[in-house]
Amino acid sequence: MNRPLIISDCDEVLLYMVAPFRDWLAEMQGVEFCMEGNDFAQALRWQKTGEVLAPDDIWRMLGLFFDTEMHRQSPIPGALEGIGALSDHADIVILTNLVDKRQQMRTAQLADHGLDSRVFTNQGPKGPALKAILEEYQPSRAIFIDDLAQHHRSARETLPDITTLHLCGEPLLAPHIDCAHTSGHADARIDDWAAALPWLKAQLEKEIA
Repeated sequence: MNRPLIISDCDEVLLYMVAPFRDWLAEMQGVEFCMEGNDFAQALRWQKTGEVLAPDDIWRMLGLFFDTEMHRQSPIPGALEGIGALSDHADIVILTNLVDKRQQMRTAQLADHGLDSRVFTNQGPKGPALKAILEEYQPSRAIFIDDLAQHHRSARETLPDITTLHLCGEPLLAPHIDCAHTSGHADARIDDWAAALPWLKAQLEKEIA
């Protein structure tokens, strides 16, 4: 029987993204980031005018950040240690919503932090990508970890039996985003790794029992 498989997102699950993005925007781009609701598109405003950035400008800023500033991202407390502990019991892969040309950059970034896991890139809902990964690995059990509710919904719509954990380790975002557990698309919502690790281990032990 194949090993269990954990498929984890990266940004806000393993590495901080919004906080270093916010700092870089303020320092280098003349943009203020203030997340007051759950609409990311309304959070970025030009410092000089207070006007909300156009969608094209937001995507341009995100692309520039990932192309030049990924070194600013630091691990979320307990995340890499948690993944390391889980790797004793399961295979680990990363499913990140970056364009494919950044796959090697993300792989190298995580390797610099001591995580040598295979990285899959994706655009849009993650359900189809998850299905393709499971078809390749044929795991005895699969657990999906992500910080955004829409990806849990896509996962459940595509793979009804997959175990899902909604985890957002970024305090700037966690209070504002929709909860996949409340909506019925995640088995749990746990936003810190100290509590998430025992829950994840318990899910893996269910396979052994």
